[in-house]
Amino acid sequence: MNIVVCVKQVPDTATERKLRSDDKTLDRDAVDGVVNELDEYAVEEALKLKEAHGGEVTVLTMGPGKATETIRKALAMGADKAVHLTDDALHGSDALSTSYALSQALKRIGFDLVVLGSESTDARTGMLPAMLAERLDVPQLTLANKVEIEGGEVVIQRITDYGYDKVAAELPAVLSVVEKINEPRYPSFKGIMAAKKKPVETLAIGDAEIAADQVGLGAAWSEVVEFAAAPPRAAGTIVKDEGDGGQKAADFLASKKFI
Repeated sequence: MNIVVCVKQVPDTATERKLRSDDKTLDRDAVDGVVNELDEYAVEEALKLKEAHGGEVTVLTMGPGKATETIRKALAMGADKAVHLTDDALHGSDALSTSYALSQALKRIGFDLVVLGSESTDARTGMLPAMLAERLDVPQLTLANKVEIEGGEVVIQRITDYGYDKVAAELPAVLSVVEKINEPRYPSFKGIMAAKKKPVETLAIGDAEIAADQVGLGAAWSEVVEFAAAPPRAAGTIVKDEGDGGQKAADFLASKKFI
């Protein structure tokens, strides 16, 4: 089975993130890049499916040159090879443009199953899996906390507000997973060394037959019109308990519309 996992390099959530003043896009050079945490669960699930059913796992990422760091971690976890879609023309692509670019790359790679995390920690749109499935004209199985392959079908438990739904679809398909599905493995020293020798194919937009006028900031359907730095954190409110501390705390929470 040919499994492709889409991973993204995102700014470290432990650091302050900034927008660029020139084009109002995220300044990725100002902070360290890390693997999107939810994508690690996608990599782990892909590896578990490979171990159970055979085949190979390919990592696909779209991003600047330093996104190779993200690729290497996924390879160190156990993925077999990687494809890095990188081109200056992709800068500023929104979710729609990104789904188009990745779908073109996926058509070139070929797949039985595409696996993604449920969302990225920088944009948090959660829309990419559904957009990819639509562009690839394959079923989408999103928000899975359990995945099984039965013959030519993929069967999942899809998280809902009331529990879960059981959803099945024929392969090929697009799958997104939530963080409760597994526990991502740590790359071993052997895995880290082996990752250095695994093949990584680099694609520009022309290699994947991506139209330049369909990607990048100029093609984005959404834009940041204005932004400002967050105000400094104000001093906290101290509630002195004189027998009515609970009521005072409740009144404060109600004033902030928390309750």
